[in-house]
Amino acid sequence: MTALAHLPREARDTLFLLAVIGWVILPQVAHLPIWASALAAGVLVWRGWLAVTARPLPGRWWLIVLLVITLAGTWASHRTLLGRDAGVTLVVMLLTLKTLELRARRDALVVFFLGFFTMLTNFFYSQSLGVAAAMLIGLLGLLTALVNAHRPVGQPSLRESARMAGWMALAGAPVMVALFVLFPRFSPLWGIPSDALTGRSGLSSSMEVGNVAKLALDDGIAMRVKFEGEPPPQRDLYFRGPVLSRFDGRNWTARGGGDGFEAAVGPGPADLQVSGAPIRYEVTLEPSNRPWLLTLDVAADAPELPANQRARMTADMQWLTYRPITDLLRYRAQSHPQFRYGLTGWNNRPRRDFAADLQLPPGFNPRTAALAEQLRQSIGDDPQALVRAALERLRTGGYTYTLEPGVNGQHTADEFWFDTKAGFCEHISSAFVVLLRAAGVPSRIVTGFQGGELNGVDGYWIVRNADAHAWAEVWYADRGWVRIDPTGAVMPGRIGQFQRLRAPEGFVAGAIGTLSPTLIAQLRATWEAVNNRWNQWVLNYTQSRQFDLLKSLGFESPSWQDLGKLIAGLLTVAALAGIAWARWESSQHDPWLRLLARARRQLAQAGIHAPPQAPPRALLQGVHASSLPPELRQQLTDWLLALERLRYAAAPGEGVRTGPSLATLQRDFQRLAWPRPRPSP
Repeated sequence: MTALAHLPREARDTLFLLAVIGWVILPQVAHLPIWASALAAGVLVWRGWLAVTARPLPGRWWLIVLLVITLAGTWASHRTLLGRDAGVTLVVMLLTLKTLELRARRDALVVFFLGFFTMLTNFFYSQSLGVAAAMLIGLLGLLTALVNAHRPVGQPSLRESARMAGWMALAGAPVMVALFVLFPRFSPLWGIPSDALTGRSGLSSSMEVGNVAKLALDDGIAMRVKFEGEPPPQRDLYFRGPVLSRFDGRNWTARGGGDGFEAAVGPGPADLQVSGAPIRYEVTLEPSNRPWLLTLDVAADAPELPANQRARMTADMQWLTYRPITDLLRYRAQSHPQFRYGLTGWNNRPRRDFAADLQLPPGFNPRTAALAEQLRQSIGDDPQALVRAALERLRTGGYTYTLEPGVNGQHTADEFWFDTKAGFCEHISSAFVVLLRAAGVPSRIVTGFQGGELNGVDGYWIVRNADAHAWAEVWYADRGWVRIDPTGAVMPGRIGQFQRLRAPEGFVAGAIGTLSPTLIAQLRATWEAVNNRWNQWVLNYTQSRQFDLLKSLGFESPSWQDLGKLIAGLLTVAALAGIAWARWESSQHDPWLRLLARARRQLAQAGIHAPPQAPPRALLQGVHASSLPPELRQQLTDWLLALERLRYAAAPGEGVRTGPSLATLQRDFQRLAWPRPRPSP
């Protein structure tokens, strides 16, 4: 701030505005093409250098060339000039290029409003609490620059402009809150998150075995779960996702399609039988751009979704929505850990067709097929005995659970069973199902999430992308489909949260963990609890919650018309309050003039000549001509000169002078020993 204060006014204001623009653009760097980020940074640095060195701005031809480069680069990167990503790139580049013709207040206003729009585009990609906090800082910065641009006289301090901008934001906050609470809720207006799960932990629509040499754990939150009453043990927390039945030797996919939209949809298994007390819970699901509704295994009834969405069930007991989940979604569900299904087919007759659940590509994994034949000859065709034998081999055969299994060749199951003997859940479950199918046991892979951790701050269970898991389902003639988790045979601690493999800590986190082993966990739990509150009360403020609020206000059957009436009433009250404030403010003038008027009154009451429109310099003449004590005359002189400098800055050729702020002068006014009023004759 001190270095900025010694710069010329125009250079100081320009550098501050460029810093605010850089702050607003910074979160977009992860989504912009590399050339756009580099060009934007170069333009901002160039414009700052021109401001500091007082050099002229570039000519029109420079701007035309840079604009052509921007359009060509946008087209080359996105193959279009329309749409979210291309539009954001263009807006960011136009904002930075506009700073190169920042000559008058009109140009500054264009930059301000482009900055406000660019700030909003950050929410196309993320509506998290961190992004909201960063954009709040950007908003205050833009308002500060806007206030400063409307104070052309002198060199007002940035601190004073920032204070005024803060009061403006606070004054507008009630209207903002009212509009947020009462404005009709529409479908999500923001962008769709990208699906980039390759080589990272997380739930995917297919499972490719052996193509990832090292798995990077993603600690991002997939969903939060709030249980009613006592939660089930961690080892029983299996959240069901896509069921994979088709295998081509390396890829496992769902029976009806790869993304879940084309999966066989119906009323679910007709012979589903549940028993025991249900587990009721509420899920807050993060956006995934997929239609999967994750529920505890299994949910017989459809989850309770917001009013504008519906759920459907596949024949494999997976729940789906009718469109991708692109926004935070909260729903309620109930599940029964004890269940049985799959004993009959679609015609309610005993199931006999298992071709899809026994299918194996020819020519793959010959050693696994030989092992399956060997087990059948020694054990027989009893599926349960074959399953026990396979699990015993995993427990005692030296197999390990690792995040770095290396890349497999063509025969992925052979390499796991006989060569590497190492892998994470997808390797283990795939090799297990291939072995059982080769032995004639109908089986398939179920993917989803297993486990979770309790946040002691807010009581929510947090399920992370790193908790993504794959297990097997095996068909028994007397029980139907039964869950078998072969990973538990290799690493029992993986089931639950006892021995989870985690990504290595960074240097800072490791150092803090050394000093206080629980500090990182406590800070993380607190932040996630705060972020969860943001999700629940802000991002997940749905139409149903809006109508519930109206009911609590006395509306028996809330409707859009009721919302409109409330909004119109509040806007009318706000407008009347604004008019009253404007009339009062116009009668009061600005605070500098009010302080000068008070000084005139004090001097006039003491018999010192102080004309009604006299500026501080004219008042000095009356002070010097008075018979006041020399020390008091000097104090009044210093105060009046400081008041004049605050308004009019330094005289030409005197350089930049710094002085007390208006608030300091107001406090000094109270401390001055003003001459006592002359008694009336």
